[in-house]
Amino acid sequence: MPLIDNGVYVAGTRIENPRSLDETYRLMHDNDGMGWIGLYRPSPDEIRSVAHEFELHPLAIEDALLGHQRAKLERYDEILFAVLRPARYVDAEEVVEFGELHIFLGPEFVVTIRHAESPDLMKVRQRMEAAPELLAQGPEAVLYAILDQVVDEYEPVIAGLENDIDEIENDLFSEESTGLSERIYNLSREVINFQRAVVPLVKMLDGLQKGSEKYGVDLELQRSLRDVLDHTLLIVERVASFRAILDNALTVHATIVTRRQTDQSIQQNEEVKKISSWAAILFTPTLIASIYGMNFTHMPELKWEFGYPFAILLMIAAGFGLYWVFRKRRWL
Repeated sequence: MPLIDNGVYVAGTRIENPRSLDETYRLMHDNDGMGWIGLYRPSPDEIRSVAHEFELHPLAIEDALLGHQRAKLERYDEILFAVLRPARYVDAEEVVEFGELHIFLGPEFVVTIRHAESPDLMKVRQRMEAAPELLAQGPEAVLYAILDQVVDEYEPVIAGLENDIDEIENDLFSEESTGLSERIYNLSREVINFQRAVVPLVKMLDGLQKGSEKYGVDLELQRSLRDVLDHTLLIVERVASFRAILDNALTVHATIVTRRQTDQSIQQNEEVKKISSWAAILFTPTLIASIYGMNFTHMPELKWEFGYPFAILLMIAAGFGLYWVFRKRRWL
């Protein structure tokens, strides 16, 4: 069901559990309460119903319908529209999955449209319902809690990426590092996507803080937003360091591969030199023996008394001579 959770709150306390959007709208008006509507992959008709009821801006609705938006925060008069890019680390596959969360925030309502498993907004609702004094501060408090949850869920992603980088560093100087370049590249791409999800939060949180006084946000809530901003800045710094480490790892790996290829080429050249040297040494006696073994009737030294020992000595002398030359040239 696209409608995951739906509640109407008065003074921070949940008074009703409507089963439909129309019932939510009616109860909000009858009790002068705040509506918190949680949608999961809703249909276009459900999004348009919310848009019509709360008079949402067409551009924001278009973004919500299309999806695949970058993380951002936009204001349309009294309504805030935020897009967050939550993430989670999948241990079994050692990959980072990115989701998309749209939030519409008005004076008396909060609408969340989730397109992935993360973040766990049920935890956010339970936390807020357990703190009525915080929830009584209105939609801004809900936005703070959602931002805090998204940033908290980045921590396991950081831990997973850090573990992957440690494995790459261990494999970097290993002789068996097949496919390491591809793994570094894929991990770098995940880190870049993670940066695109996290970095915009800094500007978003800073903007919320600057507008707090203008829109009468509670002082404690401002401090809570500042705490989330500090947490986000730490994550941004760590992700930036991950990217630098992976860039260096890719450079080092390329250098190591080049050096190994060069060493292998040099070793192959040395082997070729040795083989060629021994082939030349063995070829010379073979050449002399083949000449003296041609059995022509008229051939110089054929009936010479010292012909045979002379041929043997010539073979040995030629062999040693070539051996000395190759040794001097360090081919052997």
